[in-house]
Amino acid sequence: MRSPIRGLASSDGEEGSARTPLLQSTPRVEAAPACCSARYNLAVLAFFGFFVLYALRVNLSVALVDMVDSNTTLADNRTSKECAEHSAPIKVLHNQTGKRYQWDAETQGWILGSFFYGYIITQIPGGYIASKVGGKLLLGFGILGTAIFTLFTPIAADFGVGALIVLRALEGLGEGVTFPAMHAMWSSWAPPLERSKLLSISYAGAQLGTVISLPLSGIICFYMDWTYVFYLFGIVGIIWFILWIFLVSETPETHKTISHHEKEYILSSLKNQLSSQKSVPWIPMLKSLPLGAIVVAHFSYNWTFYTLLTLLPTYMKEILRFNVQENGLLSALPYFGCWLCMILSGQAADNLRAKWNYSTICVRRVFSLIGMLVSSWASQIHLPLFQEWLGLSLLKV
Repeated sequence: MRSPIRGLASSDGEEGSARTPLLQSTPRVEAAPACCSARYNLAVLAFFGFFVLYALRVNLSVALVDMVDSNTTLADNRTSKECAEHSAPIKVLHNQTGKRYQWDAETQGWILGSFFYGYIITQIPGGYIASKVGGKLLLGFGILGTAIFTLFTPIAADFGVGALIVLRALEGLGEGVTFPAMHAMWSSWAPPLERSKLLSISYAGAQLGTVISLPLSGIICFYMDWTYVFYLFGIVGIIWFILWIFLVSETPETHKTISHHEKEYILSSLKNQLSSQKSVPWIPMLKSLPLGAIVVAHFSYNWTFYTLLTLLPTYMKEILRFNVQENGLLSALPYFGCWLCMILSGQAADNLRAKWNYSTICVRRVFSLIGMLVSSWASQIHLPLFQEWLGLSLLKV
């Protein structure tokens, strides 16, 4: 005769086994503190890396204003009216000891656009190379190469337009791998619920680099010599590279000073995020409508962004008639607003996902829609205006 106690125990065991899920969920590790953490240290160093990156990219846009002889007009055929000279008299005279070149509008366009001929070539290969050699080395040497080429810009300009165009294209090759390399690193470092925050911190350096380098380049050109613009930012880029190589690790596993808690937090949060697929699904990617929508959105954004980035200083000199000192300061205004919104939107995106349980796709759609519509609306208002300061303020939006 079976004991009732034994039967009860057996019944409890069966009930308990019925409640036990077949797939055990991984216990969630409590989030590691952000202060002095390895992942946020990486974000800060990446921030300064992209600061240097964009400073190296945009310094020519302002320096070119001072490199070209003022008697060389921007274009022979103008259908729009120009502003009168409105710069207040400045007691300190503009230093004009730097060499001037007789480059017409078409030549200036080739010089400013040559960077992107190299930049577009290494975008897609950059991701593949990062998977082979690691994002740390690829990002570091990409910025180092650009910094070294920047130091030789004055020499290339003396050799001629062709040499300067080739040099700028080589700089573009170096910078083209930086974003794919940074993406590769964050795939191993950024917990899903902190991803927007960490990426916004690191990439905000690009906007702040533009905000600082444009007016600083104008000041250097005005009081010193345009050649010092390239020497200064080139040296800063080399200093950053040294810090990057010694302070950054490729993954949390190889980091020497990361805490055990933070390492476990990052690895556990990414456990189900990393893909084991080695081959690239090219055909499904080409057929993917969501991917196509992302490409169109980025194309539209980058078309406007880089047009302003490269041509706004020239437009302000030739049409709005600002001198080189004012030019650098006012050209930086749109990117100050961009930098501020990037920091705030990254925090807001993570809060919407973590605290309000909004889906990732919902947050990204809403933020992309706001960014595109508001900026296009502001630019349309700016077009008919001939009040320079008001128009430039609207560009900040």
